[in-house]
Amino acid sequence: MHLTRFRFNTARLGARSLLASPQRLHAAVMSSFPGVLPTDADPPRTLWRLDRNAKAEALLYIVSPERPDLTHLVEQAGWPTTAAWQTYDYGTFLAGLRTGDTWAFRLTANPVHHIRRKEGEPTKRTAHVTPRHQRGWLLDRQEGGGFRILDTPPERRRLPEGDEYQLAVRDERRHHFEKSGPRGGAGQRVPLVAVTFDGRLEVTDADALRRTLTLGLGKAKAYGCGLMTLAKAG
Repeated sequence: MHLTRFRFNTARLGARSLLASPQRLHAAVMSSFPGVLPTDADPPRTLWRLDRNAKAEALLYIVSPERPDLTHLVEQAGWPTTAAWQTYDYGTFLAGLRTGDTWAFRLTANPVHHIRRKEGEPTKRTAHVTPRHQRGWLLDRQEGGGFRILDTPPERRRLPEGDEYQLAVRDERRHHFEKSGPRGGAGQRVPLVAVTFDGRLEVTDADALRRTLTLGLGKAKAYGCGLMTLAKAG
């Protein structure tokens, strides 16, 4: 497995075009793998995430079985003569995860649930739109994901609700995509809500967490959701 980081030159028109469209960015990411063809019915799982740390700083992270070649991104949206990208051996890091370890984490995800608006109707996938429900979506996935989000010590809690965990929800983004209709005809606009979670966790099942880090968490992985990354907990 490989973990890759690429920094966009946000002053370039090509970068702004990609940053404005998860669809275009997904296509650019998948074009980074010579061994993956557009006609492949079951391509290897590739996760990606866009971090907007500041107005002029945008970082792309990719987790993939194959080492990517981001030359086209550098030429279109980077610094062709002075900077490229960094790819790291992710397998060694994953193999070193141990139960009981604590890490800081970041995850961009599409928190959804299924509801039935009227009795007898089929359920419909619907986005969680409040921070409380978005936090609850992630907390419900702790056990299966191989981790436990750490509690906030009582002396550090400031809010009556939502502050009991070391978990923050930020940077909500809403997108709409055109979904093709039958036989390529006009389709419908499909909404997508993506939010970023920052927090601290404890590893409860190292094997399950490895699956989470390489296979993703939740829906909309093609649109930059599902990728969790870890960093040393400060």
